[in-house]
Amino acid sequence: MNVLKKVSAVSLVASFTLLTACGGNTANTTNTAGKTNAAAETTAPASSAPSAPVTIEFWYGLGGKLGENMDKLIQKFNASQKDVIVKGIVQSDYTETEQKLQAAIATGQVPAAVLSSNVDWARKGYFAPMDDLIAQLPDFNKEDFVQTFLTQGQVDGKQFFLPMYGTTQVMYYRKDAFEKNGIEADKLKTWEDLAAAAEKMSVKDGGKTSFYGWEPMWGYENMYDAVLSKGGSVLSADGKTVTIDSPEWVQTWDLFRKWIHEDKIMRIHSGGQGWEYWYKTIDDVMKGQAAGYTGSSGDQGDLDFGVVAAMEQPGWAGVGEGKPVAQALMAGIPSKASDDQKQAAMKWLAYFTNSENTAFWSIQTGYISVRQSALQDPEFVKFSESNPQIKIPLMQAAHGSAPFQDPTGGKITDALKIAADKVEIQNIPAAQALQEAKKTAQAALDKLK
Repeated sequence: MNVLKKVSAVSLVASFTLLTACGGNTANTTNTAGKTNAAAETTAPASSAPSAPVTIEFWYGLGGKLGENMDKLIQKFNASQKDVIVKGIVQSDYTETEQKLQAAIATGQVPAAVLSSNVDWARKGYFAPMDDLIAQLPDFNKEDFVQTFLTQGQVDGKQFFLPMYGTTQVMYYRKDAFEKNGIEADKLKTWEDLAAAAEKMSVKDGGKTSFYGWEPMWGYENMYDAVLSKGGSVLSADGKTVTIDSPEWVQTWDLFRKWIHEDKIMRIHSGGQGWEYWYKTIDDVMKGQAAGYTGSSGDQGDLDFGVVAAMEQPGWAGVGEGKPVAQALMAGIPSKASDDQKQAAMKWLAYFTNSENTAFWSIQTGYISVRQSALQDPEFVKFSESNPQIKIPLMQAAHGSAPFQDPTGGKITDALKIAADKVEIQNIPAAQALQEAKKTAQAALDKLK
């Protein structure tokens, strides 16, 4: 799933001690016979009991197998040391997590750590910078992180968020559908190739499609990936002009509209509760109603790779390889947490992202490891030999694009979401939908001047 779902051997288990001791003078007394007074010797030393562990809440919006694996790592962490107890608090998805965090910030009753990041909120002081906390961890080794992921957590030169795992949208296809139609996955290098394959695989009867050649995932993200691969951008180089009505955008989005509404070789599922639309898309492929779909690297834990296989997103003819977004899912520490809670939270986040655990997370979920050393983790190496699909997100991320950082606090992104629904659901021409979105987005951007 992405951010996008609603994806690496240096150990970095950080040392963090909360023990305090009160020293006492051990004064042995002797009697007139020169013997030690045993009673005086045993009662003289005085020391306090070890401090109680710091209990913190960690909020995250993960369900299904993702949630189960998160719980496993929380329990493993709690059992590994005695200084910190993490209590996982589950929300339905990433959006609900941010909504509840917003309410918690308003009341001051915040969790110590949260699987959520918001650049605008960091600038407003709602999140605590991590640099000093990281400096207290001698084995943290920032250089071992995948740097494109680590830098995504930086705001104005400071580390406000720590990447927990990476994700990118890849392609999953039914091996039997490809074989039946004589299609070789490694020959699908462009979107034009994929559209031709989807046309060949689609089954139609009386103008209705009973088997779809492909299913993009609902939302602007899949179409945005394709725009990036054609060379499009959201803003001009100087950051002053919204460019979402350029030919790269209009041509790309109108092709998706045509494939869905006119050619009927593709379709999307939309709406529903939480991740309902996502699982309906997956079910279409797994139940033999579609040849493949575009989904998150994190879907791998939910898929049967006896039935499906994975491949990278294509590029465009005459342009080059695909450049889809490779994004880090990040965690932050709310600034209103106490100092003890912040230190405890940092220890938990460091534990989750150590080489062994980020490799475990990648194996179990398909998400991308955030540490380079995880690629040499013995379990990861062993797993990848018999499960080659785990390497696809890593290979794609190597030539991926950084996620768009919305300077308006989400207004440009919201405009894109509305435009995507007009194209994908309402069959409105891309030029019209994107021009309307640009007008709204540009007005929001102009207010920052």
